[in-house]
This record gives sequence, structure tokens and C-alpha cells, in this order.
Amino acid sequence: MGEAGFGLAPSSGFQPRQSVRPDAAKQHAAVDLARRLPGLILSARHAAASIAAGLHGRRRAGMGENFWQFRPFISGEAAQNVDWRRSGRDDRLYVREREWEAAQVLWLWADLSPSMNFRSQLAQDTKADRALVLALALADACVRGGERAGWLGLTPLFSSANVIERLALALVAQARRAHDVFADLPPPARVRPREKVALIGDFLVDPHEFDANLARLSAQGVSGCALMVFDPVEETFPFAGQTEFFDDAGAKLRAGRAEDFAVIYGEKLQSHRAALADAARTRGFAFALHATDRPATEALLRLRAGLEAR
Repeated sequence: MGEAGFGLAPSSGFQPRQSVRPDAAKQHAAVDLARRLPGLILSARHAAASIAAGLHGRRRAGMGENFWQFRPFISGEAAQNVDWRRSGRDDRLYVREREWEAAQVLWLWADLSPSMNFRSQLAQDTKADRALVLALALADACVRGGERAGWLGLTPLFSSANVIERLALALVAQARRAHDVFADLPPPARVRPREKVALIGDFLVDPHEFDANLARLSAQGVSGCALMVFDPVEETFPFAGQTEFFDDAGAKLRAGRAEDFAVIYGEKLQSHRAALADAARTRGFAFALHATDRPATEALLRLRAGLEAR
């Protein structure tokens, strides 16, 4: 009889879960995280170097010295805003706009809860390791682009070149304080209007909880991107015959013919993703998917596009 790390989520139906029993979940603490971090930091630096610096575009009108664009003069504006040289070449009045140069802020968060420890034979990384690589790579690329980055609800903002190491140390210190400190949704945190937030996790939670979490951020005037990371097995459901499904809380489901659940599972998974995407769109967040058998750079580009969306 086979076993799989899948379980029953009360709110959203049959959902993939990680195969960690309660006693094993306690081992996901500071020692294990510290052991994995050196390799993850190296992977994050490589991933960050492969994409362009500056992950959430600053190009908008505002205070600055660099020319951005001409735009038509709007009735009621001060006449001193008119660029008379450009206007003299046409029969319309134009205003010279400069690029906004204020430093931007990116808050990062990655799900390190037990469900993220799952890895099938189809993937090289666990979901947690991939999420950490993406979050640290985003931070590094952000700082290289002259921005500031921090871990949502955990650290202040950093603008130094060693931002990856500082975030890693903060995560290890957090793990030392409690074994169950890593929740599957970000904690309540104060952010300022116009700041950006990147959330990375498997989001195997009640869609209403996911929506409430984004609503708290949106109410503070921020936007961003939520990236749902999944193992390819969680999408293909390649199980047949007698299989025991269980989740990290110890709940079990024994199936005599696992293949009979494939269609139901696929429908529930698509419904769950659609609910998350709708919640994100409603709250002003982009929503994207990333499979752990795909290159990390693909996910970084999706995150970049989501963060740049207005």
C-alpha cells in the first residue's frame, strides 16, 4: 500500500498536503534551517544575477532630474508646467515629466510551514527551499537596484549588499524561538502606502483566510504579487491502487482505488486556485503559479511582472 502526502482540507475540499507527521514536524527548526541555508543562499545569488535589477518598476511621473516623457497639457494646470520648446513644434501644449526617483520598498514573505517540506521524485527542491531561494533572490536583486527589502513581520528594511545573509540570520533566530513559529500565512504587519509585498507559498489554506490576509494588506494601501508554489505531483495526481493519504496534522484517508479520486481532486484543485486568484485580483494583487520542477528564474520573472503591474 502506498502513502502520499495529501490530505483533506475542511474548507476547500481535497487538497495536497505534505507528508510530515506531528512528531516529525517538530524537527523543522533552527538546526535544519541553518544547515540548508548556505546552499540556498548560493542558489539565490545565482538566480538574482540572472534577472535584471529592479523588480518593481519605478517609472512614473514625480520628483526627479531625469526626463521621462512629454504629455499633453491639461486645462487648469499652472502655465509654468508647459514646455514651450516642445509645444512650439506642434499645435498643442505639452508638459515635460520627470521620472520618479524615490526609493521603493519590497516586503517579502515565504511560507515555511510543514506543508512546504514536501518534495516528490519529480522535483529537485522542496517547496520550502524553492520559496526561500525566490524570496532571497528577490531581496538581493531589489537591493542591487537601489531599493530596500525586508521580511514581512520579522525584520526592518535593508539596503545593504549583505541583505541575503541578514534575512537568513533573522529566519534562523526566529526558528530558535519556537518550533511552530512558521505559519502558512503572513502575520499581521504594518506597511506603508505604495509599498510592495511579495508572498510565496503553497497557499493550501481556506480561501477566505487568504482573502482576509490580503485585505489587511490592501487596506494599508499596498499591492503586490502572490506566487503559489506547488510540486508537480500535486497537480498530476499519479496515484493508483491502495493508497493512504495523510496530512501533517495526522488525519488519514485510505483509498482502495486512488485513481477514483483523480477527477474529484483535479476539480477541487482548480476551484481552489480560482478562488485564490479571485481574492488576489479583488485586493489589488497579482497571482501566479510555479512548479518546483521548473527553473527558479521563471518564477522570478512572474514575480517581477506581478510586482510591476499597476
